[in-house]
Amino acid sequence: MFVLGTAGHVDHGKSALVHALTGIDPDRLDEEKERGMTIDLGFAWIKLPSGREVSLVDVPGHERFIKNMLAGVGGIDLALLVVAADEGVMPQTREHLAILDLLRIERGIIVITKKDLVDDELLDLVTMEVRETVEATLLAEAPIVATSAISREGLVELAGLIDSMLEVAVPRRDIGRPRLPIDRVFTIAGFGTIVTGTLIDGRLTLGQELEIVPQRTKARLRGLQTHKMRVESVGPGRRVAVNLAGITTSDLHRGDVLTTPGWLVPSTAADVRIRLISSLGHTVRHNTMVTFHSHAAEVESRIRLLDKEEIKPGESGWAQLALEHPVALVKGDFFIVRSSKETLGGGEVVDAYPRRHRRFHAGTLNNLASREKGSPDEVLVAILETKGPLSMDELLRRSSLSSAEAETLLNTLTSEGRVVVVGDKGPKALVFSAGGWNRLVEQVQQAVGEHHRRFPLRPGLPKEEIKSRLKISAQLVPAVLRHMVLTGALAEDARVVRLPSFNMELRGEQQAKVDSYIRMLSRDPYSPSSEISLEPELLDYLVAQRKVVKLADNVIFAAQAYDTMVQKIVDHIKAKGKITVAEVRDLFQTSRKYALAVMEHLDEIRVTRRVGDERILR
Repeated sequence: MFVLGTAGHVDHGKSALVHALTGIDPDRLDEEKERGMTIDLGFAWIKLPSGREVSLVDVPGHERFIKNMLAGVGGIDLALLVVAADEGVMPQTREHLAILDLLRIERGIIVITKKDLVDDELLDLVTMEVRETVEATLLAEAPIVATSAISREGLVELAGLIDSMLEVAVPRRDIGRPRLPIDRVFTIAGFGTIVTGTLIDGRLTLGQELEIVPQRTKARLRGLQTHKMRVESVGPGRRVAVNLAGITTSDLHRGDVLTTPGWLVPSTAADVRIRLISSLGHTVRHNTMVTFHSHAAEVESRIRLLDKEEIKPGESGWAQLALEHPVALVKGDFFIVRSSKETLGGGEVVDAYPRRHRRFHAGTLNNLASREKGSPDEVLVAILETKGPLSMDELLRRSSLSSAEAETLLNTLTSEGRVVVVGDKGPKALVFSAGGWNRLVEQVQQAVGEHHRRFPLRPGLPKEEIKSRLKISAQLVPAVLRHMVLTGALAEDARVVRLPSFNMELRGEQQAKVDSYIRMLSRDPYSPSSEISLEPELLDYLVAQRKVVKLADNVIFAAQAYDTMVQKIVDHIKAKGKITVAEVRDLFQTSRKYALAVMEHLDEIRVTRRVGDERILR
């Protein structure tokens, strides 16, 4: 499905052309009918010779209503640039043409109207003037058709030309995340709240829960119409009327976006490549205030130039737009900026969720250039380099890729070693650029290595400490550490991580202290003196190496003695069915203190279970 749109100077016959082509009067307001001039957007549809049905948006031509024109022109696939034969190219002809060019609307037809009012000589002159006017624009090769809404001359030719051009046009992509920029809000008795717009990017279906951005309110899709026909589902590239339940017209405004919940986050800034129209009579300087238009949205904004102090007419530059109010934007959206009097320029959104940049920073400018002109894989890697790591959900939102496109691209980039995907595949999988992942690995390895140097007799750095060092969500840290272990960057032991090459080794003096300590414990193995002590670092080492077993601060056994005690206690219970603390004391000729400590320890590790004053095996 495709959408056509008119453009051109006031009173050049745009609405009359639409009426003649479609049989539908696009002027819906009484004031428009009284003035004979389109003030707001009008809508109609036409069935072409092939049977293809397309929507048609009629926009106002008067300079005072340019903002209304901009609300409708952003979603069109083919432009009808209308020029009256009796007046020729006029100021709004040029302004509308510049807007079409800035919005990269490459497919168009130049329609000369009111042919019945001029002779052939004047018609030829107007045709030549129009051709010269569009020469440096995307419509330079656009066909020209002369028509008359009164005599209907040229209308059949025009319909056939529209049909043939749309035959080779590429339909809008369906990336699975619908967006309907709202250009009208009204109520119908018995139905309630209705919004209209041109659906882009995805599909709407009856009964869906929807979200209105930027306010993030919820509604339910109660009814769908396209061309006054009820439908159950509609795909991208159609004019749609949506009946919403659970929301009132006072909660909605032109420029809001209707979408599925959870993915589209409103933005208050955008990185853009901005180009000024060549006919502008002045430069645009850093920090200039403008009005920003994208799809149906309109908001005041400040232009922060990133690569120069001013942009001259016809030139382009990098800028960050600081928006005064949140707007629903995605990468790739086209926009127009205006002053109170004129259209200044426009361009494309490269990043809808940027950080504030330093001006004239080479790295930032290079990254933006990669994201503007690069292939999809280069764009994705560039996003991850500046924004990563990102969840798969977030990456989709920032890249404007469908789930299938992103998965295919990530599989290729992963196999090439250009990205790293951490965790189970799915919306919460964490995606790094290779450079970002390597920097994180280096950061963690440095932290672990420093811990090894400070505490050479500890088995490793506790995983809990790693969480405070990584600049990612704490709940993602286990998956990140697991991936580092799987790829050999780290090794792990229970609650700690270590470098794979790390081995705890005692120096000569330390080894002598340890040997002496174990010998003293072994002199009275089942009743080791609590007076025997060892510095904490060395004791922790012996515990980690299981040379000793620590049951309490003052109860420590050599590992061999502990293992003997456990085995004899288990054997006794198997033979007798039970054992008491007193029996343990007598079995090892020890004191009640040690016997009780051993039994409580065995209870804790679930070898035995206490029943009254006795223990049995679990």
